[in-house]
Amino acid sequence: MTHIQQIKQYLPWAQTPLIINAPMSGAATSKLAVAVTRAGGLGHIGFLDDKKMLSRELENAKRQLCDLAVSSGTFPTGAGVIVFGSPVSHWLSLFAAYKPAVVWLCFGTSREFQEWTKVTRRVSPDTKIWVQVGSVAAALDTARTCQPDALILQGNVAGGHGHASGASIISLLPEVSDVLCEHRMSRIPLIAAGGIVEGRGVAAAIMLGAAGVVMGTRFLAAEETSLPHEYREAIINAVDGGVSTVRSRVFDGISGPSPWPELYDGRCLRNASYDDVAAGIPMQEDVRRFYLRLRKGQEELDIKDSGSVWAGTGVGLMKKIEDAASIVNQVRLEAARRLENGTSLDAHV
Repeated sequence: MTHIQQIKQYLPWAQTPLIINAPMSGAATSKLAVAVTRAGGLGHIGFLDDKKMLSRELENAKRQLCDLAVSSGTFPTGAGVIVFGSPVSHWLSLFAAYKPAVVWLCFGTSREFQEWTKVTRRVSPDTKIWVQVGSVAAALDTARTCQPDALILQGNVAGGHGHASGASIISLLPEVSDVLCEHRMSRIPLIAAGGIVEGRGVAAAIMLGAAGVVMGTRFLAAEETSLPHEYREAIINAVDGGVSTVRSRVFDGISGPSPWPELYDGRCLRNASYDDVAAGIPMQEDVRRFYLRLRKGQEELDIKDSGSVWAGTGVGLMKKIEDAASIVNQVRLEAARRLENGTSLDAHV
């Protein structure tokens, strides 16, 4: 059985190539998750550290997708969870009550992933555990300790948080695949994430051996995503994604000490705060300026100044705002066309 067939067994509504929206905290709500699942993808609800809010979003999704209920008793969306600093016991009642098809674990140690996997499977046995990692070593360690149902490999061109040091998916995925094969763990499907925003990227990831593809930045331009208008416009207007976005811990530290472990930083649209620190201004001074502006009544700071617009290098390929179903269908169709032809094709054919 292929990895794609493995996943299709518990995501029977899904079409291939499998398109998944990233569980972007605060942005990927039930509205986006439902739209992506309805289009034949796998919708994910982003991590919400308020249990009541997450419960409400899960309830909304379950109610709207009741006609797609899976025979196992799970319902056809996933839920993303940031593991570090969050006790698993706090969330178990939600997993037991709603039984999402997938729980996506990210930002934790392999031992933490192991604990979350064990107890989640106990309260919701048919829920599949996907774990996000950003390096070959993390992938191997996680595969050994918790035997996930899939590994999400996040390349370093991805938007939002991720491993501060890492490779793009173009080399990360094949290297992880080879290492898992060497250790006789090749049965674990690999999901590609990072820098993929259209059909060409999806086709490339599938050719590298991915069983499915995650898009985050592309869905920031979806109508169903919860995002301020000015942030969405900034993403659409960005060009030259490897220059207009940068990885740094500045974006988490601008409003005070960052809670994120040193292993992680984040990719955002470049802003003045980042440029100041890169030019040698101490971070403490940048934070002081940030709060000085707040005290002066600048409640809504200019995003070019201090706003953190989490986005990946794929922004340069995005030109318009669309509904999520159109994004999924267009990307899938283009990827399938390229895979069927077995050629790169002209970008505008």
